Amino acid sequence: MLTKDFVVYDDRFRSLAMGNVHVEQLATGFRWAEGPAYFAAGKYLIWSDIPNDRLMRYDETDGSVSVFATPCNNHNGHTVDLEGRLVSCEHLRRCVSRIEHDGTRKVLADRFEGKKLNAPNDVVVKSDGSIWFTDPTYGIDGDYEGDKADSEIGACNVYRIDPASGAVTAVVTDMVRPNGLAFSPDESILYVADTGLTHKADCSPDIRAYPVAADGKSVGAGRTFATSDIGLFDGFRVDIHGNIWSSCGDGVNCYAPDGTLIGKIKIPEVVANVEFGARKRNRLYICGTTSLYSVYLNTRAAKRPAAK
Repeated sequence: MLTKDFVVYDDRFRSLAMGNVHVEQLATGFRWAEGPAYFAAGKYLIWSDIPNDRLMRYDETDGSVSVFATPCNNHNGHTVDLEGRLVSCEHLRRCVSRIEHDGTRKVLADRFEGKKLNAPNDVVVKSDGSIWFTDPTYGIDGDYEGDKADSEIGACNVYRIDPASGAVTAVVTDMVRPNGLAFSPDESILYVADTGLTHKADCSPDIRAYPVAADGKSVGAGRTFATSDIGLFDGFRVDIHGNIWSSCGDGVNCYAPDGTLIGKIKIPEVVANVEFGARKRNRLYICGTTSLYSVYLNTRAAKRPAAK
């Protein structure tokens, strides 16, 4: 029997949630928990506490929580690249950076067409090594999560960093505030959440689906994949079946590949982002506003397809 932490809207969700499993609170005391990334080799999760300008670390081997880095330029979203390196979105420095194997920091992108980026927010690495990231203005809207500043670009886009040349190109330009993003398991679709309702009253709180072009470097016209039932979508992840596990105002929503809301994991605060972890990649880590939670599921993180 499913616990009260799970809400079933469609019977397809029952095969993904397991009986007698509860949501666990692993740590608390943060101001805005975001940007989780899992390092399988080290059996640990890192995530951002953006206003406190620190990265946190949860060790799966003993359940300990520690500060991974501080100060850290108000990091937000993270991902792990093909070589196991940490790729980060920095609000304060308005860039996408990477921690190399020797521990040094390398800036991968901080400008588009000669103008400063706004405040990179979330990031994903494709199987060809290209890096795709969103660039809303939350890090420059005020001094809480970065430094207040005007946008030089005058727009909020999704960008791609070429793995060979480092060139930055705009791939999605029709969103108000692009935020979380992820590829479908076969990388044929790029999903992007729009949190523009924070700045524009008539912006629908959607996840949009963009078909990836045959060259893998651009996308076609987007369509509405799902609209949030409570609050806004932010970060999300995709499992091996193509289901989307997305943050929302009261927990984590699960959407089938056809866009149907099939279930929900209830969390007692607004959720910002999620990440799959553990040895089998079947543990969903959940960044609530002030706390880190987790729950085991009967599914796993989608595998990155082999590079062509």
